[in-house]
Amino acid sequence: MVVEITVQNSDEFQEMVDTKDFRISEAVVSGILENINSKKKHIHVLSINCIEDEAIYDITVERKYFTETLEEHLPCYVQEERYEDCRLIADTIKKLKEQEVGILIDNLKKSKK
Repeated sequence: MVVEITVQNSDEFQEMVDTKDFRISEAVVSGILENINSKKKHIHVLSINCIEDEAIYDITVERKYFTETLEEHLPCYVQEERYEDCRLIADTIKKLKEQEVGILIDNLKKSKK
């Protein structure tokens, strides 16, 4: 399920980004984890409803950036002392990296043929 955050305007959302509001990290991470086995190229993780702008901004994460994005948000979970979630995120990062290495090896083998 995609998380929706309502703000007064885009400046308020930018402030949330600048201050690393945990709600953003939580939405992004949970969106990735919920879709880890999906075949979709882009995963919709967050909608920002800006009241004054009368606009909704959808935030997506491209599959190839899952590992990098999880690594980026892991410190937020540490700061919030969400250690069980930290373990899940770390395990997922490890799994994704192993898959990436496997793909690289397969590609190398194919290119040598």
